[in-house]
Amino acid sequence: MENIGLALGGGGAKGIAHIVALEAIEELGLKPVSIAGTSIGAVVGALYAGGAGPTDIREMFLRFSLEKDETIKHLVTKRHIFKWMDFIAPQFRGRGLIRVENLLTYLFDSIESTTFEALQVPLRVIAADFWSREEHVLESGPLLPAIRGSMSLPGLLEPVKLNGSVLIDGGAVNPVPFDRLHSHCDITIAVDALGVKTTSPKTPSLSDAVFNTFQIMQKSIIREKLVTHRPDVYFTPELMGIRVLEFYRAREILDCAEQHKDHFKQQITHCMENRAAS
Repeated sequence: MENIGLALGGGGAKGIAHIVALEAIEELGLKPVSIAGTSIGAVVGALYAGGAGPTDIREMFLRFSLEKDETIKHLVTKRHIFKWMDFIAPQFRGRGLIRVENLLTYLFDSIESTTFEALQVPLRVIAADFWSREEHVLESGPLLPAIRGSMSLPGLLEPVKLNGSVLIDGGAVNPVPFDRLHSHCDITIAVDALGVKTTSPKTPSLSDAVFNTFQIMQKSIIREKLVTHRPDVYFTPELMGIRVLEFYRAREILDCAEQHKDHFKQQITHCMENRAAS
């Protein structure tokens, strides 16, 4: 059996697509021996490494989702307002617009691991050191502060102070960290969930301009990395027009990613067959 390394990238709500990638890998009878994650990829990767299965993680995120017969107007109903205020709350003081501690507590209550050392699969979480402007790889100690730092998108979430560093979103330095998987991996699989932005003749809003500029930078980093250090399998589900905090579209994101699942499985199978034949 080949040793599989799995890298899960950033992308905000679009990172829910990582669940479909995990499902595909398990359907092939495989399990990663090393995981590296950035931002939402760190969240999903840590849940999986802590023992939550893809079905469990799917159910966690579907709790935030609109049902198939609901529309955006249902977000203003009492049920959805209180659901969201429980998990992603505005922050009127501090250095970020929202706080997500309740969300992370909810997600990670399902696993017993509170440290990297307690995880069932080795995990590396990628953040960026704000002051040194360098990549910060976290793989020991408390789990939640590392994940919180990895997902601290500038302007949205407050940076995290950890071990003498000020950490912000790892997408600033390594959006899909396939080069941070352990060296003993025979096959490296990377999942890029940044998706595609729909085109429009309109001038973008301030928030769209800020967040999409960050994603443009991430795509540039990824393109350069792929030239010098390409993973064996690179999966990029075509997620279009999903904004960073639109977790209420979880069902839609999963449905879209599932359209590409068979192709992803074929990529993995083809890679394994080539290795076996060489």
